[in-house]
Amino acid sequence: MNEERARRIGERLRSARRQRGMSLRNLAGLAGVSVGYLSMVENGQRLLDRSSLIASFAEVLQIAPSELTGQPFAAVDPHTSAAHEAVPALRLTLMGLTMAAPPDRRAPQVPAAVLSERVAKANRLYHGADYATLAAGLPTLLADLHAAAEAADGAGRRVLLKLLADAYHPACTLLLKNLGYTDLAFIAVTRAAEAIAELDDPVYSALAGFFHTHVLMAAGSPTQALAQATAAANTLEANLTSTDDAHALLGELHLISATSLTLDRQRPGNTRTEDVRGHLKEADKLAGRTGETQAWHLNFGPTNVGIHKVSLNTDLGRHGAAVIAGDGVHPQTLAEAPGRQAAFHADLGRSLAHLRGREAQAVAALLTAEEIAPQRIHASAPVRNTVEFLTDRQLPAHAARDLRGLAHRIGLPL
Repeated sequence: MNEERARRIGERLRSARRQRGMSLRNLAGLAGVSVGYLSMVENGQRLLDRSSLIASFAEVLQIAPSELTGQPFAAVDPHTSAAHEAVPALRLTLMGLTMAAPPDRRAPQVPAAVLSERVAKANRLYHGADYATLAAGLPTLLADLHAAAEAADGAGRRVLLKLLADAYHPACTLLLKNLGYTDLAFIAVTRAAEAIAELDDPVYSALAGFFHTHVLMAAGSPTQALAQATAAANTLEANLTSTDDAHALLGELHLISATSLTLDRQRPGNTRTEDVRGHLKEADKLAGRTGETQAWHLNFGPTNVGIHKVSLNTDLGRHGAAVIAGDGVHPQTLAEAPGRQAAFHADLGRSLAHLRGREAQAVAALLTAEEIAPQRIHASAPVRNTVEFLTDRQLPAHAARDLRGLAHRIGLPL
């Protein structure tokens, strides 16, 4: 045993444990080791050299493993890795499924209500940011829905076509977008549009436009995204029903139009800001009418509008305004959408990072976001950029340690 290395690792482990206010017994229990073993490691009598134990201690203490070893340590996020591992099967499913060429399988012998619950579950997994479980289950769900729709006719077929659209939106399209597979997200939104075309329903056509806007933004074309959102909003307004569901979709279109505008760097800053405010004002009015709603498997309402006020000001570089906008927003209202809650805290952290003297609060906000929806935060490019930005700032020791832990978990070499 390298006695000097064992002593240094033991001292680092003890220091991290005490900084977290944890007893030997608590840390040992959470890491799955005996108190005696942990005591010997901290006293330099045992060398902590098993990567699994190093990772376990680091995870419990929310630090980077390199904080213990003093050496580089490969980052591993098993859940996000599992989501990416499931994508090849989902890719093949998307490539093989079209309304003109249905899957070569028998329709599931279950009522439409059972399929509807499976679609609802998939969307709950998306909003819960459980990307790994969702990605693994989508190929079978989509194939079953296509087969069921092919076997049905009349009113039953219309029901199944709507379920197909609801399975692609948002669970499949936004999952793939968030994981960085913009091309596959485009295929998903195209498959949904094929089903919607047969419905000949202007409200569902506007829904397809809404998700198409998401994909165009992810592809780096805010101008095309805004045009798509505007066209969808015009279609919806020309066929607006009295239901809150239609008004909720219109509100979502105003929010995504505002988001598209923040990304359009070709548009003058003052014009962008004013246009964003205009869309937010319309969304506010609509949210006042609908209240909190989960129409279209989304989360439109006053809370989501408030969350967007933070994200939109952040993307406009109005960081002080973003933090002020966060006051009074209660993201926990969206109890069934931890992904949206995490987005709020992440955007708040992104803005706090740019306010002098509030960097430690920024780290705390990012950690809160990660705790709520780790898979979403670990896959977020804006969060990654913010963590990189904060590594060059002067931080209190505890915040710097927390930041290094987060950097490791999202795969940033530091």
